[in-house]
Amino acid sequence: MKKNNLKFSSIHGFILLTFILFVSCSSSISELDRLNKKNPTGRYGEKNNLVEFSSLSELLTKPNNYLNKNVLVRGEIIDVCPMRGCWIKVKEDSTSNIIRVKVTDGIIVFPTSAIGHKVDVEGEFVALNFSEDQARTWKVHLAEEKGILLDYDDVQIEESDLIEYRILGKSAKIY
Repeated sequence: MKKNNLKFSSIHGFILLTFILFVSCSSSISELDRLNKKNPTGRYGEKNNLVEFSSLSELLTKPNNYLNKNVLVRGEIIDVCPMRGCWIKVKEDSTSNIIRVKVTDGIIVFPTSAIGHKVDVEGEFVALNFSEDQARTWKVHLAEEKGILLDYDDVQIEESDLIEYRILGKSAKIY
């Protein structure tokens, strides 16, 4: 009799576990749904830990003081990766300074509807140094994300294209 009860419990446990997995997987929001979310306001990623804001002007004019350190910036979202929502461009309100905030693909997905919204972003300030070949490839990639086809050989590179300062985003609050 004990054997049957034990077997009966195991079957029920298996059914319950299968049901939980099915419900949790089927109710998760897809990356595409998150990319196309109508109302972008809310928190993305972790909770912000820093409370003191850094200005983009300060970061971009004295980058060596901030490289590889966590920073918190505030600004307006002026662009979103249209393919996966894996980056945003943030413009500082008081200047024309802009920085790209890159997040881990699929973990944080910024909706394209976030353009024009304010954002507080925390993450590591880093520099990407490109060779001319890498800079050309990067420009071609960014154009492809927007549906624009560029010929690699036609891409002109300037000195400013060889380095990109960005924030590796850990958290964001869009409002």
